Amino acid sequence: MRDTKDEVPEEVEAEKDGIVYIKLKGEGNIGTIVNGAGLAMNTVDAIADLGGQCANFLDTGGKATSETVKSSFHIILKDPRVKTIFVNIFGGLTLCDMIANGIILAYKDLGITVPVVVRLRGTNEEIGQKMITESGLSLHAFNDFDEAAVEVIELARQK
Repeated sequence: MRDTKDEVPEEVEAEKDGIVYIKLKGEGNIGTIVNGAGLAMNTVDAIADLGGQCANFLDTGGKATSETVKSSFHIILKDPRVKTIFVNIFGGLTLCDMIANGIILAYKDLGITVPVVVRLRGTNEEIGQKMITESGLSLHAFNDFDEAAVEVIELARQK
């Protein structure tokens, strides 16, 4: 009996790719891509505590892939409020080099023009961070959450 015509189109689109996306109300200008609902909630709260405002809650799922990362960027970029994007990946099952590859491909394929801050922690994190750093794109790699969050808030304020 569900009528998806009454729902936020991006939320319905994300669900088809196994992504949980919720567009937050207000003046949020930081898009988030996070693996895991708990970490996503924590990311949104922590950014708010530091003075930033998130435009969305997005959980790629515990087994994020290059394709789910690209789909996540595609969905987030539909929101004109988004001035910067924060990718926060943490986990042992998630291969950080695969996520970094997905971010780089999405950046090129989707023509991303907003800055992207990436925090990678987990399996192959050093490889993933190196890929981000050496990509030549407007990507900022971090392994510390607080440093990454401060950077994404500052970049959002500059836009």
